[in-house]
Parts: sequence; structure tokens; C-alpha cells
Amino acid sequence: PAHAHATQIIKMSFAVSSFVGTRVVAKTNVRASASSRRASVQVFAERKLWLPNIKTPDYLDGTIAGDYGFDPLGLGSDPERLKYYQEAELMNARWAMMAVAGICTTEALGIQSKWYMAGQEDYGFPINAQLAVLFPTMGFLETKRITGWLATGKSGINETFPFDPLGMGADSDSMKLKEIKNGRAAMIAFVGICVQALVLREGPLAALQDHVANPFGNNLATNVMNLPINLA
Repeated sequence: PAHAHATQIIKMSFAVSSFVGTRVVAKTNVRASASSRRASVQVFAERKLWLPNIKTPDYLDGTIAGDYGFDPLGLGSDPERLKYYQEAELMNARWAMMAVAGICTTEALGIQSKWYMAGQEDYGFPINAQLAVLFPTMGFLETKRITGWLATGKSGINETFPFDPLGMGADSDSMKLKEIKNGRAAMIAFVGICVQALVLREGPLAALQDHVANPFGNNLATNVMNLPINLA
């Protein structure tokens, strides 16, 4: 009887251990599930949108670099066209960054104070000869770029996709975000520089100096009021 009693106690102990273990596992699963939900909610809450609490299109889920849910015209509703628009924005952003840097640098160094007059300069190289070189060169590079992008889904040049000669991490999410944010700022800046040149007939640095010297006499409002005079 004593042996049977001891055996019964051991069986009960295993049963209790199994039951408790099951409860622990269940509680762990519940906690993990709750933690996952909190993490998902936190990620969703931390996503930056172009307008707070606005409903974003389903196809803009935050996976694209620089996606803030902005597409009022629904241009990206087609997944295939969305890829093209993303690449087109990136290309325009890169051209704008180079343009703004070039305009400001040449003006700061005194090489070309009025960037919009550069096309009228005589560089000792006839325009027909320039076009004969530029068209085939740009055509070749653009053909290679779009072919490489279609094959790899990445931006690059010639046979290098992505193009990252300095090893700055072109494939990293943080670098992609920084590039598109700087590119968007450059596109806006270039539009401003073009309007500035049209209205003031000055480069961006000269216009900035005028504003700093007389902020109340040289600003957006006064320039709009003086538009007929400036364009005369």
C-alpha cells in the first residue's frame, strides 16, 4: 500500500507539473501575441504621414522609401506603374540635386553668376558638334539604365546596379530614405531657383544676399508686387 501510495503521489505530481507547464506556455503565447499586437500598433502609430490621421491608399503601405501616403491623384494605384513612378521620381531627384549643387557652386565661386545664361556662352565647341556627342552618349547610358532597372529593380549605371562606388550603402533603407528626401527638397529648390531667375533675373545666392540685406524690401510679397517692373 505504501508503494502504491507513493506511485499515486508521483503521478499526481507529474499531472500538476504538466498542467502548470501548459498554463505557463499558454500565458507565454498570450504575452507574445499581445506583444506582437502592441509592436504592430506602435509601428503603425510611428509611421509619418503627409497629413496626420489621414487615410492612406492601400497600395501605399510604407514599404517604399519616402512613402508618406501622399498620392491625391491615385497615380500609383497600378502596381506596375507605381514602380515606374518611383524610379522616375528618383531620377528627377538626382538630376535636381546635381543641378542645385552646380548652380550654387558656380555662383559662389564666381564662375557663372547667372546660371540661366550659360547656354548662350561660347565654349569654342559648336552646338551641332555638342549634340552629335550628347545624343548618342545619353541614349546609350539611358538605354543601359532602364534595361538594368527592368532586370534588377535597382537604379544604377552601365553594368552596376545599384551604383554605389563609394560604398555608402545604396541598398540600405536609411540611405534610400535620405536620398529621396534630399532629392525632393532639391526638386522644390530647383523650381524656386527657376522662378527666382524669371522674376528677379538673379541667381539664388544673389537673391539670398538681397533678402538678408533688406528682408522687408526683398521678399516674396514685394517681389510679386514688383513683378511687372522686374519682367519689363
